[in-house]
Amino acid sequence: MSMNDPLSDMIARIRNAAERKRSKVLTPASKLRGRVLEVLTTEGYIRGYTLIEEAGQHPVYEIELKYFDGEPVIAEIARVSTPGRRVYSSIRDLKPVKNGLGISILSTPKGVMSDTAARTENVGGEVLCRVY
Repeated sequence: MSMNDPLSDMIARIRNAAERKRSKVLTPASKLRGRVLEVLTTEGYIRGYTLIEEAGQHPVYEIELKYFDGEPVIAEIARVSTPGRRVYSSIRDLKPVKNGLGISILSTPKGVMSDTAARTENVGGEVLCRVY
């Protein structure tokens, strides 16, 4: 079975693992997933991730989820732009998520970055997902 939206698959895996209070979750590796995971790590939503490569198998990322007082740091993570409906935003149309308590992850010409980094770089792009 082919996967139409690999980023949505990773988001669903993270959401499901957080609901089940899992410490780690595995997801197939790709460049886009790695860049989104890098943003989640720098913004403090996950502890980190490692690339696991075994001979004869597709590489996977092992994501370490972060918890605070027994509750997941990622309260909600949602895909915004889908393959059937792309959502683009200029820098002046990009609104803060939950009054600055959350982030939007954007794919810009300067790379995948959070909305605060996009404002600093003064660049807009495709809104991949929102996290809070």
